[in-house]
Parts: sequence; structure tokens; C-alpha cells
Amino acid sequence: MTAIPQAFVLKVADGAIADLHERLSRTRLPDQAPDPVWTFGCDVEYLRRLLAYWQSGFVWRAQEAALNTFPQFRVPLHGIDLHFLHVPGEGVAPMPLLLSHGWPGSVFEFIDLIPRLTHPSHFGGKAADAFTVVAPSLPGYGLSFRPGQKRFSIEAITDCLADLMTDVLGYRRFAAQGGDWGAFVSSRLGAVHADKIVGIHINLLAVRRDPALLQNSSEEERRYATELADFLKEETGYQWIQGTRPQTLAFGLSDSPAGLAAWIVEKFRAWTDNDGTPDIAVDRDRMLANISLYWFTGCIGASFHPYYARMHGPWPIQGTIDIPVGYCQFPKEIIRPPRSVAERVYTDIRRWTVMQRGGHFAAMEQTDALADEIREFFRPLRIS
Repeated sequence: MTAIPQAFVLKVADGAIADLHERLSRTRLPDQAPDPVWTFGCDVEYLRRLLAYWQSGFVWRAQEAALNTFPQFRVPLHGIDLHFLHVPGEGVAPMPLLLSHGWPGSVFEFIDLIPRLTHPSHFGGKAADAFTVVAPSLPGYGLSFRPGQKRFSIEAITDCLADLMTDVLGYRRFAAQGGDWGAFVSSRLGAVHADKIVGIHINLLAVRRDPALLQNSSEEERRYATELADFLKEETGYQWIQGTRPQTLAFGLSDSPAGLAAWIVEKFRAWTDNDGTPDIAVDRDRMLANISLYWFTGCIGASFHPYYARMHGPWPIQGTIDIPVGYCQFPKEIIRPPRSVAERVYTDIRRWTVMQRGGHFAAMEQTDALADEIREFFRPLRIS
């Protein structure tokens, strides 16, 4: 029998919040290297201020309450208790949409995006463009993690979420959207579960990061080759340690909230469209809610596993993806392959939009613009 989802409400124990505050009060910070800040990673002074706010200004209960405004569930699936939001859309035929986050993200990324998708008429749109949104915590992440549970690759995550949509929730066909690992999940759904997928919309392209595959036959490809070389040299250190020694790294980040914050905040600063600090691009409270969820659930080590699986197995997307695809290219995304490269994998690109602002955390940075693009792409693909 298919497992029946059970309603879930998030409530972190008071003692866990008190423990976090006490640990933050005993933080020992490193010195700042005598070079421009952020050169070697997280800026010490920025983190000092952020930790002080996390300890005495940030209100976890408010963020918790914001998440609890959405219907949440847990269901036994693929050997774990999978957590997901299931938010009905307005109108007579809202399209089912699987919305997947990545690393170092969580369902907190989608708090402002979901209402714009489920009730577009409340934001100047049309009820006919509504979605019923299913937003899971990826297996091994946040509220889909318990200590000692098995680890999940992107391939395994994709199969689990496909079964959530079809076997558990009963959607014969559905749409999918995501960035970061969520883009890989959406892309793999299109590759191996094409019969279930109406189309996918992504804001990161799951193409191989191999300079040898580039033909450098156009100015765009040469631009991308330069960007890719810089990314591989300067921005992949986290991938190597998370992909080779995730257990060792997990000790420090599971024991020190300051260490966890530094590890994640540096990515919010490096990957967003900002003028020096991540606060310009994303709401500080929402960023801390995301970090707090990693802290309270203790999932950071498990969240690394897709990197380990990726480095010790094949590229998650094999062959081509032949279903309708929409893509948003945000200017501060970590990599921006040109369309000529993307079309070698995605053979049916229906919408390709170059955005004016935004970066890797598009759902938080450019909420309205991303919602508009998702609605525009799926409008002609509506299930009758």
C-alpha cells in the first residue's frame, strides 16, 4: 500500500534554541588576514555582526511560523520520512509543480515564491496560471533528515521525488522547477521520467563543467570558457572537500554554529547579485532561517552526500533531455553556459530568458521575476 502522508508542524524545542544562543555567546573567531576582506573566504567582521544578530536579534519563532502557514507533511518513502509542503493552487485546474531547492538551501527559500505560484491573482496575475506546489525538503536535507539514515545521490533523490508526486500524491503528470541541485533533479526527471513530466523550468543548467567539451566556436562559448576556467580554479573548493571528506567537515559544522554560518554565508555572498555583502541580495532573517534549519536538524553532513556521489559516480544527466524546457539566465549565477552548449543536452528549449538582475538564489533574490518566468513558460503546457 502507498503510505499516507501525515500532517506536520515545525516546532523546534525551546532547549535547542537556548543551546544555540549559548554556543553563539562562546564563539571564538579567527583573525582577519591582512588582505581585502572576502579574499580568502568569509569576512570576520561581517560574521561577527551576523552572529551577534543571530544570538540576540533574530527571532526563530517568527520564521518557523512563516513556514507553518503552509500545509506540511511527512511520509515514509524510500526508507526515510520525507518532508514536503503541499500547497493547493487557486482556480479550477492548478498545474501540479514540484519545486526543488539545492545546497546550501532549504524550503525556506520558497516562502515568498510559493504564494505567487499558488495564488497569482493576489499578485497581479491570473488564476488560470496557478500551480499546486509540492516543495520537499530534499532527502538528507533539513526536515527530511534523521541521524543515521541512508544517504542520497541526485539519482536517488530524483526517483524518490518522482514517486512522491505519482505514487503518493497521485499526479499522473506534473511540472518541475529548480535551481542548484533542484535544477539537476528537474533535469534528471526530464531525462529518466519523461513520461511523467509536462516540462521543466530551471535557473541553472546541468551541463558538464568540462572545458575540453567546448568548441570555442563563438564569442559566447569563448566567454563561457573563460568564466568556467575561473569557476573551476577559484570556486570549487567546497565541492572537493564536501565530495571527498564530508564526514570530517561535518564535525566542525555540526558543533559550531559560527562555523556553519561562515561556510554557508560565504556562498550567499559569492553567488548572489550584491554590492559586497549578501544582505543586499537576500533578506537577512530568511538567510538565517535557512542556516538555522541546517543547525537544528543537524543535517549538514548528509547534505554533502550528493557531492560525494557526484565525484565518485557518473554525471547525473546522461543522454539528452527531450521534453519542453524553460531557462532563466541570471547574471550572477555561478556558471552561465551559452545556448549553443545547453542545446547539446536540452533539445527542446522553449523559453530562454536573460535576466537583468539576480544570482544563484533566484527564488529569494528576484522572487517576482522568477514567478513571472515560471508562469509564462508553463502557460502553453497547461494540463487540460
